[in-house]
Parts: sequence; C-alpha cells; structure tokens
Amino acid sequence: MNAMTTQQAAVSLIRAQSYDRELLRASLETLLEPLGGIAAFVKPGDRVLLKPNLLTGARPTKECVTRPEVVYCVAQMVQDVGGKPFMGDGPAFGSARGVAMANGYQSWVEDLGLPIVEFHGKRYQTVSEEFNHLLLSKEAMDADVVINLPKVKSHSQLTLTLGVKNLFGCVPGKMKAWWHMEAGKDRDRFGTMLAETARAVNPNLTILDGIVGHEGNGPSGGEPRRLNLLGASSDVFALDRAVVELLSVAPAIVPTVAASQRLGLCSDLDAIDFPHLSPTDLKISDWKLPDTLMPIDFGLPRVLRSSFRHFYIRFIKEPMGLYVKG
Repeated sequence: MNAMTTQQAAVSLIRAQSYDRELLRASLETLLEPLGGIAAFVKPGDRVLLKPNLLTGARPTKECVTRPEVVYCVAQMVQDVGGKPFMGDGPAFGSARGVAMANGYQSWVEDLGLPIVEFHGKRYQTVSEEFNHLLLSKEAMDADVVINLPKVKSHSQLTLTLGVKNLFGCVPGKMKAWWHMEAGKDRDRFGTMLAETARAVNPNLTILDGIVGHEGNGPSGGEPRRLNLLGASSDVFALDRAVVELLSVAPAIVPTVAASQRLGLCSDLDAIDFPHLSPTDLKISDWKLPDTLMPIDFGLPRVLRSSFRHFYIRFIKEPMGLYVKG
C-alpha cells in the first residue's frame, strides 16, 4: 500500500470527451504522464485492485457507476506493465458481479479475463482513538496496489461523492448499514469516518471518471451531466479538494472534504501542483446539487437500529474484546 508523504500533492486534470477505447486509453496515458505513468504505481507481479463505483444495477443508462471502459483501459495498462488486476467492490445491495453485469461490464471483463472479487472478508483497522474498529475488506487491504476509480456524482446525503466516499465500498456491505446508524446522526462524524476509512485504505492512485457525471439527486436519483474531464492523483484528498473547487461547491458543505481538512489530510488548494489544467481552467458554475439533503441514518425505526446494534455487539465487537458502552 502507498505510504502517506508530506511532499507537495500533484493533481492531474485534463479534458477528455470520449469513452471510445482508443481515445480513452490515450487520454489516460496523458493524464498519468506527469505522475510517472502507470509504471510508477504498478510493478511486475503486483496484485492490483481496481475499485470502481458499483452502486446499483437499477439505472444502467443514468451514469450512476464508473464506466466499464475506464476500468477496461486501466486494467489493460496494468497488465501491460506486468501487474495482475482484479476488480472488486462491496455494494450495499446486491453483488459486485451483479451490479457490474447490469451496467454492461460483461464483454469488457471477459475480454481481459479480469476477475471480479466480492468484498466479504474482514480486517479490523485502528486509525485513531475515535475510530478504532473500522471493519474493512481483507480482499482490498491485502492487495499490493489499490487503484481507486470513482465517478463524479452529487449525493443526497453527503452533497458530493468523489474519491474518498468511493472507498466506503471497501467496507463489507452489512457494516455500511451499521456506520449509517452509528455515525449517521452527525454529518460531520460520518464525514470523519469516511475520511478515516480512506486514510486506512490509502489508495496508491485515484483516477476520477468525470467524462459524464451524475448531478442532482444522486447518487442514483439524478441525471447524467457531461463534464468532459478526467482527474488523477496519488493523494485522494487533494484530488477531491480540486474537483470540489472546479464544480464551484464550497468545501465546508461536503463532509468528506471538510473532515479531511480538519484532520490535516487535505492540502490547501494553493499547495497543490496542477501539471496539466487547474480547477480554474475547468470551472463549472451550474453543477446541480441535491434538492435537499437526506438523513444519513436513513431514519430507520428504533427497533431496526436496536437489532443492528445487538448484531454488531454480539458478533463483531465482543469477539474482538472491544468495550461497548451501554
């Protein structure tokens, strides 16, 4: 896994207008060139997790997930330098394979022989006193390299979902529901949990699919919006900060960005190196945010929240020997 560094973050931003395989491959090579190319992140023999946003199979034409063409081209680039890519995610509902197939991934993954891994394994990660029991997928944490492949989307609970939020997919499905209840009463705390999860996963590289985004009442209830951009960085927090800026969204209203700033994980914008285009060059002034922000804990009935808490204490915390306050 990539080690956090204190050197200046570099965020590569370019215009890209097509998901055509050849054009997209060329765009990705241009995007990664100032970062050292894919070979700077992947060595021969590395097991490389490609972590797209596989939210849902219910709206396959609405740009709710990372496009299969992006995953295909990145997987091909990984293979070209001797890496062994596999794709994985932990959708809250359904399976990674099922969501991928519903969104047209089948021919792309078959062409490359790209394995799809379900995030069922568990590994506990202590990243701070406050979050000392983050439950993360063993499949994700044991990868030699993690390449995070989020989609630019509005989000009805968190304003925007970008690179940091996409790593919540490394939390096994049922535990997502727990965190929505455990931290969902406090938007700032939930944002902090997501930032800590991203810090724990610590992706080596994040490549953001923004050729066509999803605006409005996302993450799935909005509509496609052409943005014609790709972004990449070894620093997921800096990339999110840059994209929030180009979308003309205040960082303070995006809990993941605000939390990364509070935790000292996010560089100031003027401390980020932009080797290609800057957020100002790509500025969008009319990006549509959700009409209203929904509760993070889904407003679940008390009895259901109590049942989840009982399940969590009995089968997760107690076997770990963690103290649970009554």
